[in-house]
Amino acid sequence: MSGTCAYCRCIPYHYEVMSKLVPLTIAALLLCTACGHPIQRKLEGRWIGQAVENFDDDKIAAATGWAKGTSMEFSDSQLTVIIPAEDPRTGGYEVVRAHQNDVWLKVARQNGGTDKVHFKLDDEHSIRWVLDDGAAGSRAIVMRREN
Repeated sequence: MSGTCAYCRCIPYHYEVMSKLVPLTIAALLLCTACGHPIQRKLEGRWIGQAVENFDDDKIAAATGWAKGTSMEFSDSQLTVIIPAEDPRTGGYEVVRAHQNDVWLKVARQNGGTDKVHFKLDDEHSIRWVLDDGAAGSRAIVMRREN
């Protein structure tokens, strides 16, 4: 027996295995963290306001004009909201809950705090931004995906 222990003789082998595993492990972790929630992939892109639902007749014209000037852009875990007569706002978001076609997000404000946002995913080209759930039904902005 030479003067080395069994552990010392294994070091070259362990080094070779670890030098191959570490880069693979790092790559796998990066891929998994980049994936995000499956709903994020469905929301990805720019959405343009088209119409409104469940508004009083005397407010429909103004609400529709406001909705048509509204857009949202989802990019990775960032949401940018553009509303008429306001500066665009961007914040990180996370999916809090998803059930069937209903999705609730938590969006970080630039000044701290968060907002909860509710969407209904109609199909890959149409979503509804639910503004409130009143007794007479949900008021919403209908949005379409920009091509």
